[in-house]
Amino acid sequence: MVVDDHPMWRDAVARDLAEAGFEVVATAGDGAKALRVAPAARPTVVLLDLQLPDLSGVEVAARLLAGSDGPAPRVLILSASGEHRDVLDAVKAGATGYLLKSAGREELLEAVRGVHRGEAVFTPGLAGLVLGEYRRLAAEPAPSQEEDPAPELTRRETEVLRLVAKGLEYKAIASRLGIAHRTVQNHVQNTLTKLQLHNRAQLVRYAIEKNLDE
Repeated sequence: MVVDDHPMWRDAVARDLAEAGFEVVATAGDGAKALRVAPAARPTVVLLDLQLPDLSGVEVAARLLAGSDGPAPRVLILSASGEHRDVLDAVKAGATGYLLKSAGREELLEAVRGVHRGEAVFTPGLAGLVLGEYRRLAAEPAPSQEEDPAPELTRRETEVLRLVAKGLEYKAIASRLGIAHRTVQNHVQNTLTKLQLHNRAQLVRYAIEKNLDE
């Protein structure tokens, strides 16, 4: 799925992808449409601009990844901005790659292939920035339990989190717990907010660390 508010750029990228053998399942000119069509289109990779007329690309990425029922799409940011803050915010939201719009056609296609394989793909010069930031965060001492107690989840949120960690899709969780599909999504979103996480992959990692998948 290609998400960009400039029709000529959006159509050109979609055409290049199609000519290279990719199936373009949807396009969108704003964040609201992207979030609306993604559940039905079920893209495996989303090429996403940061500057959209309604929502920021960072917010769209986070919501696409958090709200996915089933395997979450991988997000490749395509942006004119090489600002460090934009890059780091996108990665923290769950983006797998970040490519500047100055990239050539073959570089774009190879980036899409890499992101589809689950590889972290960045415009040269940005990879070092991201790695350096993660090293900095890893070197920071963890806050003490007294200073930053773990958020308290409700019984239902814990039940949902346990089933998410076991790999169940939202519809299966709703059926097992006897609640609505939308209720499951709301519980997941509330849990992400409480834990200050950005996407389903981070949620699963947290649950595994807490042995909730057993």
